[in-house]
Amino acid sequence: MQRVVFDTNILLSAIGWSGKPYYCLELARFGTIEGITCWELIEELAEKLRTKLKFSDSQIIDIIADLLTFLKLVRITNSLKVVTNDPADDKVLECAIVSEAKYIITGDRRHLLPMKNYKGIFIVSANEFIELMSK
Repeated sequence: MQRVVFDTNILLSAIGWSGKPYYCLELARFGTIEGITCWELIEELAEKLRTKLKFSDSQIIDIIADLLTFLKLVRITNSLKVVTNDPADDKVLECAIVSEAKYIITGDRRHLLPMKNYKGIFIVSANEFIELMSK
């Protein structure tokens, strides 16, 4: 089974707008892939749900509780320093390394997607991942 780390922007899009990010997340929910996350990404998601989507604390708690029923939580040390222009992206990379993920699904066109690959981990958009899964 493929291990996949979802960048915060994919989780936020899946929750707020559905579409391809939602479909990718549903693959994890139904056990087609193994979805991976860490507390740092969950905390970032909670903040984005609060500030960008104006969700209440109880809505955020419910969403996170739901995600944690099917996403595997790993611990990172926050020691990876690769993306100098956006250190928050290092959390996504480190989560993938620690969990031995094969894919990172992201919408980050500025820093992560241009990398395409980091230490054997493929960095793809939701569209690209869906294409790969349909082959």
